[in-house]
Amino acid sequence: MRLITNGDNVNSLKLQLAAEIAGQKLDVHDARKNGNPSGYRNIYPVLEVDGSKFVLPNPAVILILQLSNKLSDKDLIGYEKLLAWESSQLYPLCHSYLQSALLNKTPDNSVKTQIFSALQQLGSLSGGYISGSSLSVLDILVWSDIFPLATEKTIRKELSEKVPSVAAWFQKLESVPSFKACAAKFGQGVADFKECSTSMVAFQKPQAVAGGAAEPAVAVAAAEVKAKENPVTPKEVEKAKASWKPNAGKAVLESIVYSGQIKTKVESPVLPEKGKRNIMITSALPYVNNVPHLGNIVGCVLSADVYARFARLRGYNTLFICGTDEYGTSTETKAVEEGLTPRQICDKYNALHTEIYEWFKISFDKFGRTTTEAQTKISQEIFWDLHNTGHTSEASVEQLFCGNCDRFLADRFVEGQCPLCGFDDARGDQCDACGKLINAVELKSPRCKLCSKSPSIRTSKHLFIDLPKIESRLNTWLNESSEKWTNNARVIAKSWLKGGLQPRCITRDLKWGTPVPLEGYENKVFYVWFDAPIGYISITAEYTPEWRQWWQNKDQVEYWQFMAKDNVPFHSVVFPSTLLGTGKPWTLVNKLMSTEYLNYEDSKFSKSRGIGVFGNDAKDTGIVADVWRFYLIYSRPENQDSCFKWEDLMSKNNSELLANLGNFVNRATKFTKDNFGYQVPVMNLNEDDWEIVALVNRELVHYINLLEEAREREAITAVFNISRLGNQLMQHNTPWKLVKGSAENKARAGTVVGLSVNIAALLSVLIQPFMPQLSAELQSQLAAPETVNFIPTEMYMLLPSGHKIGEPSPLIAEIKQEKINELKVRYAGKQSSRLSPGKDVGQAPAGADPEAAAALEKKVAEQGNIVRDLKAAKGDKDTISAAVALLLDLKKQLAVAQGVDPVAQDPKKGKGKQSKASAPAKGSAPAKGSAPAPAAASATPPAASSAAAADIEKQERQIKFSLLLCTFLRKKMVLYKNIGKFIAFGWQVTAQGNIVRDLKANKADKETITAAVAKLLDLKKQLCVAQGIDPATLDAGKKGKKK
Repeated sequence: MRLITNGDNVNSLKLQLAAEIAGQKLDVHDARKNGNPSGYRNIYPVLEVDGSKFVLPNPAVILILQLSNKLSDKDLIGYEKLLAWESSQLYPLCHSYLQSALLNKTPDNSVKTQIFSALQQLGSLSGGYISGSSLSVLDILVWSDIFPLATEKTIRKELSEKVPSVAAWFQKLESVPSFKACAAKFGQGVADFKECSTSMVAFQKPQAVAGGAAEPAVAVAAAEVKAKENPVTPKEVEKAKASWKPNAGKAVLESIVYSGQIKTKVESPVLPEKGKRNIMITSALPYVNNVPHLGNIVGCVLSADVYARFARLRGYNTLFICGTDEYGTSTETKAVEEGLTPRQICDKYNALHTEIYEWFKISFDKFGRTTTEAQTKISQEIFWDLHNTGHTSEASVEQLFCGNCDRFLADRFVEGQCPLCGFDDARGDQCDACGKLINAVELKSPRCKLCSKSPSIRTSKHLFIDLPKIESRLNTWLNESSEKWTNNARVIAKSWLKGGLQPRCITRDLKWGTPVPLEGYENKVFYVWFDAPIGYISITAEYTPEWRQWWQNKDQVEYWQFMAKDNVPFHSVVFPSTLLGTGKPWTLVNKLMSTEYLNYEDSKFSKSRGIGVFGNDAKDTGIVADVWRFYLIYSRPENQDSCFKWEDLMSKNNSELLANLGNFVNRATKFTKDNFGYQVPVMNLNEDDWEIVALVNRELVHYINLLEEAREREAITAVFNISRLGNQLMQHNTPWKLVKGSAENKARAGTVVGLSVNIAALLSVLIQPFMPQLSAELQSQLAAPETVNFIPTEMYMLLPSGHKIGEPSPLIAEIKQEKINELKVRYAGKQSSRLSPGKDVGQAPAGADPEAAAALEKKVAEQGNIVRDLKAAKGDKDTISAAVALLLDLKKQLAVAQGVDPVAQDPKKGKGKQSKASAPAKGSAPAKGSAPAPAAASATPPAASSAAAADIEKQERQIKFSLLLCTFLRKKMVLYKNIGKFIAFGWQVTAQGNIVRDLKANKADKETITAAVAKLLDLKKQLCVAQGIDPATLDAGKKGKKK
């Protein structure tokens, strides 16, 4: 067995890997070294077996494996669809990307996006391999296809973020000895493999369907392989047949009516009912002092809403409560900043929060606020219960006092260095960097947030909740309850108890808060973290006077809380201890569902710093709320931090929503309209159809089980698995062909289409917790009755034969790359520097100079290339440093020209040390009577002074001279060090010349010939470099000929 190859060729990797796994000896010949032009029209590799030549990689790989009995005909039949997907979808995309990298300075990112979209269709790879639990030919082919991309550091990182299951699978195989041995024989990264892309066998790049994603043939194939691995049992088929009857949903909706997709009660407010599952849901109360960002939304209200909608659709008696947290220093701080009273700030931001959550379609039963009489009454009642049971104490406390402002400083009015981790901007109550709770007096180098002066320490008398007295009861309760919490909530709560609890101060020297009703404390209020969680109770009291039926009914009520992990200590320790200490039968949390953090691109979301996409921003993008809901849940940080990325938003929308779900339901409804006059046809299901229904039922049970545990990110994948099964049903049976055939064929087409619209109707219910508006639109197109709106454990006939559907239309809009590019620029930097709502999307930010920005973008790109070349040539340190400095300066100029704060754009800010003497204090205000500092004063203005411009030009000339010198020296050394390269390039020039001549002789299309000629010229230039000749002489020769 002889392999003729030409170096770092993906298809050579496939063949050598197959031989390694099969134990076949392969005699490898490098055509470049041996000067052997064997093959078909310069296509490599070529496998020679017993006088026969194979140039197509897949048949050659299959042959190698079958000769060693590593692949049976039966296996091959099972892999047929996935093999077709690999050769018609994935391989052409990967090949196209390599060619793009060869012909352009920057490869085509849209092709890379399509590759990721294709790979996402492989699913979770839960068995460890593509075909299940064992290595197969599919693993060899796909692993080799993506090898150049997956071995390039930056793309590997993207792969891990966008298709983590594939990244983990690739890494796992990377350590397998056979894969490791073969990989060692090849280069790594796109740069090493792109040169051989012109000699690889080419297939047509897949056409994108509406939405930019390739036709999801892989979704069908992957579902089939899974089905073959876990065949449907006769019992499952019988169950599917038994449940297949029309109108099975009527009985479930006797007491609940759904209007649109949001539940409305016909009679009184929702109250617990005996014999029913009564679920009370709260999401962490958002601070009223700012606009919520996407991380806040997914961590609290959206996660809670998904579960609330699911619970209602299961027929559970559900109450969903939330509201704005309005008392405390954060409100006072914001009021000072905006020159308003605390009440005005609360009114302003409560309205803003309400508007954002209404746009996101958050289905609260009550969205209230904490600045109410009910809040004061219930908070003071709970305090008196604690006080009367001996669970409060009194002590004098050292506090920070600002002499300049003449006031005690509450925690939020103080910032300084964290005593535990050294973070410079820790707040007076908690460090955002390490997450630890701290006392303001423990801060190093504290500063007042109002005037930036250093405060002094004074004493003040305060009340404490005596946590050590309650600790034993808290521990007992926590051990019983926390088993059903998320892991991070359980770990955080128990870590608090490890060192023992300490008394915790519950009063503050403020005016804006719930008054303390004890004599001697008339000028103090309750600490916000004492009374804020009581807001859940008071908001319920605003909703119904029978609020105690929910809050003092622990045997009949399940209490679910949703929040991000930073809120866990107060909800798992402080609030439960407060309620336990009263001695009354309060309903305590049963399920505490906390998320990790959602990050923004390569940084953290931050309300205080205005970094990220905020609720009102999402509304202004023109992307509908349901797409945001879908993507946030798809990226929900359930077990670890996740990241919002604009490119990923586009990719997930176009692949999962549009090409998978949207494609299926549109085909089903449109086919019903066009071929069956809008009516659901008669359905006579055969055994294959019953298997599909049984597989849908599997996913349905999985979906329910996941959402019962609020594993929302995983649950949404079950929805897309069902739509893939629907695509499989359509793809296998080709009703578009059957409908043109005999009466029997047309009847079969009717069954397929009827079953498909029923699956679409089921999907309209299952997507409702995630995308309520999309659900409503789909149900409108299906003309589905209200009775479909519950989640069954088995699929039934939601739309019987004869049911007339509505007018089909596309459900999902494609998100274009141009739109994403625009949004990435628009939402860069701080929120304060962006477009205000209502401005034209195409309008540049204030202070921006689009013309200057375009010129500077070009300069930044050129300077970036100079820096890279200097580093590659190992130029002297001073020259490289000067080049980097110039690059950074150009980037700052570009930021200013784009209307963005260059300091906010600087990713290295904070890494270096800054002189304390010269560094202005964070949040400092100008002295009275002084003029405000000019915006971005530290940045170089777009139109630099003539002296500065001359200096920059001088630096550019020096750097370019150094670069040319390094390049010259490198040329001279190449000739002596790399004689092999000189010979290889000579051979490649000859081979490429033959390709160009053949293409011209066969009258190939102009684009192909142009690409081949460009490749020939590039090879000739590389040959010149290898010879130590200036490549420019080639262009000079060409110019001379033209003259």
